[in-house]
Amino acid sequence: MEIYSDFFSFKTEHSTAVTVGKFDGLHRGHELLLNRILSKEPSLRSCMITFPVSPRSILGKADDKNLITPDERRVYLKKRDLSYLVEAPFDEKFMHLKPDEFVLELVNRFHMKYMVCGDDFTFGEKGRGDVSLLMELSKKFGFELEAVPKLKEDSIDISSTRIRKELVSGNVNEVKNLLGYPYFIWGKIVHGNHIGTGMGIPTINQIPPDNKLIPKNGVYITEVEIGSHIYHGISNVGVKPTVSNEGKVNVETYILDFKEDVYDREARVIFLEFIRPEKKFSGLDELSKQIRKDMKTALSYFNDDRK
Repeated sequence: MEIYSDFFSFKTEHSTAVTVGKFDGLHRGHELLLNRILSKEPSLRSCMITFPVSPRSILGKADDKNLITPDERRVYLKKRDLSYLVEAPFDEKFMHLKPDEFVLELVNRFHMKYMVCGDDFTFGEKGRGDVSLLMELSKKFGFELEAVPKLKEDSIDISSTRIRKELVSGNVNEVKNLLGYPYFIWGKIVHGNHIGTGMGIPTINQIPPDNKLIPKNGVYITEVEIGSHIYHGISNVGVKPTVSNEGKVNVETYILDFKEDVYDREARVIFLEFIRPEKKFSGLDELSKQIRKDMKTALSYFNDDRK
């Protein structure tokens, strides 16, 4: 996969199949569009044009936290064998492209022969272009256009906004259903305060990226991917009020039956089930007893063949 960070410097001699959008979360609706352009290979090179920062957040209409960070999206799309990923800064030059100018850039610069979008797609300066205009331009400039209806679940559109609401409520099962995969946080394992080690419950700590949306504070049953191995665990998302007054959010995970030193390695913590809200305990003894109860809950979950 070739990655470009400037829309206006991209140039290819190959004909392409293109889709454009923020693609936050790469949820099941986004997968429909991605699968369409990938299906055009090898006669057309697949190309996704997206934005490292959401246009809506720049315009003050949305949170700037991502369901999937640009780094995570690159890793995912590389595995899908996408040909071109163009991460276009939503700058003044891009923002003020008129609808026909934008499409002409795609035709001339990208050699676009096929484009797929949602049926509510808007483009160009102030979002003045819509699918009806895009259909007219496809005939004028000679490319195939496919507008795909929004994918629905329970008669409601699957959208990043809907997924965000479920995530901040701790409904990770519904998030998994809407995304098509379980939600995760990926990052380096860092040193904590080692209080868990002192209680005989050693943990790994991660500080989520500033641009990553995290689930509701609380304790979750999780899987932990380190290298090529996946382990079972329980994770606390929050500020650890019993042992810290810093108020800094992190993800602390106890990995069941695991004793290796993995500091400075990267891990992917995968959220499977919400157990309970985060709570301030009276002291370490009460905290230790609760963690051991949480461990039993997790063991029952992983031993349940009905999952």
